[in-house]
Amino acid sequence: QNVFNMVVEVPRWTNAKMEIATKDPLNPIKQDVKKGKLRYVANVFPHKGYIWNYGAIPQTWEDPGHKDENTGCCGDNDPIDVCEIGSKVCSRGEVIKVKVLGTLALIDEGETDWKIIAINVEDPEADNYNDINDVRRMKPGYLEATVDWFRRYKVPNGKPENQFAFNGEFKDKDFAVNIIKSTHEHWKALLAKKTDGGEINCTNLTVSDSPFCCSQECAKATVDAAPPCKAANPIPPEVDKWFYYQKN
Repeated sequence: QNVFNMVVEVPRWTNAKMEIATKDPLNPIKQDVKKGKLRYVANVFPHKGYIWNYGAIPQTWEDPGHKDENTGCCGDNDPIDVCEIGSKVCSRGEVIKVKVLGTLALIDEGETDWKIIAINVEDPEADNYNDINDVRRMKPGYLEATVDWFRRYKVPNGKPENQFAFNGEFKDKDFAVNIIKSTHEHWKALLAKKTDGGEINCTNLTVSDSPFCCSQECAKATVDAAPPCKAANPIPPEVDKWFYYQKN
């Protein structure tokens, strides 16, 4: 039925660049840090923060050693990303079931970075969405805004605009599902130690035939050893700044 689990990393309209920390034991969700500072995505007018619930499909891996036959670029070493377009603003860490509708092939600094377009199966309008053209019909302008967001979100940080495979065209549901299946195969090879994952921490509780499988007691000890949560730092005022510049 093309339904997959999605781990929500970033709720819609927020700016904190949260992501699954693949190098940490049990892969918690943490805020990305660059040059010692917590990372936030800029607001590039007219967009405020992330314009969808953003996250990843677990048990997938975009292998940096595998050159994608569609894009000619290797993977970005992360789980496959999802933009969930439903009306509910999800919570960070929430696991939701999503219906896959299509995909966009972002080329991020020379790496393939697939963006799956999906909708929460619990959304009141989910039955009306079965392929990428339904998004174009039901939410006019949303797909164009998605391309615009990914093209320009790094520009305020001094980076060039991102590029896309297929000239920024979205691929349909069947294409997207095949991409998910192939990244799932790469993940299975990673967990079976048939592929070198470098610094990725593959410790897990559920893949019983994986050499990285650990016990509940081991996992609990890992969680218990983490420092306790403290009050969140206030969001810096510059995070609310809006950036305006001419589209190329």
